[in-house]
Amino acid sequence: MWRSRVVLGVFASLSLTFGVAGSAVAGAGTGTGTGVPVAAAVSAADGVGLPPVVAHVPTSDKVVFITIDDGWNHDPAAARTLIDKRVPVTLFLLPGATSYDTGYFTDLIEQGRATVENHTVNHPDLTTLDAAGKDAEVCGAREQLKGTFGRAPQLLRPPYGAVNDDVRLAAKACGAKALVTWTHDVTTWSETPPTPKLQAGDIVLLHFTPTLEADLERALGAAKAAGLKPAALMPQLKAAGLV
Repeated sequence: MWRSRVVLGVFASLSLTFGVAGSAVAGAGTGTGTGVPVAAAVSAADGVGLPPVVAHVPTSDKVVFITIDDGWNHDPAAARTLIDKRVPVTLFLLPGATSYDTGYFTDLIEQGRATVENHTVNHPDLTTLDAAGKDAEVCGAREQLKGTFGRAPQLLRPPYGAVNDDVRLAAKACGAKALVTWTHDVTTWSETPPTPKLQAGDIVLLHFTPTLEADLERALGAAKAAGLKPAALMPQLKAAGLV
């Protein structure tokens, strides 16, 4: 891992030469995670070998993607909705949030509808850390989640959507094929946000908070109103040539 960073560093330095964005691609939000990314995607074929940043999946299929972050609040009603309605969902989890009730998440996985991906160890703004700090957060979470769930994450959601080329470099060194941000955050924080009008390929962000069940129902209702169905994220990323 550490040796790979030296090699990958060459690609990172070349990224400016080839004009790939070196500053934050997704808008870093507030401490509550309400920031909305401003870029749809960075091409996987950008010439520098770094994984793409994806906030929207280009697709002609009538699908949206439900993603849920963190993992601290284990609401059985939300889990039951996901299972009963057979909702494909991508979970970007913090290892500490899964450790005290792993069964909550393994039950979702065993239903064949949930995939666990990387959200770092401690939820920092990765752009503020040095190389060793980025590795500790991204690789550390990858190894912990692999140990818990038996599968190494392939996607990274950078906390707050904060991304630059150094973060992409760390993500690649730690096995991430893409960095996934979001199109719409429908999490209820201090107040319930407006329900967005969804479009095909949108990535919907939710959080494991006490309002998850209500937020999930709003997201599913918005998808239905738009004539869209939730779909598994990774197959569509592959179909779009992003991983």
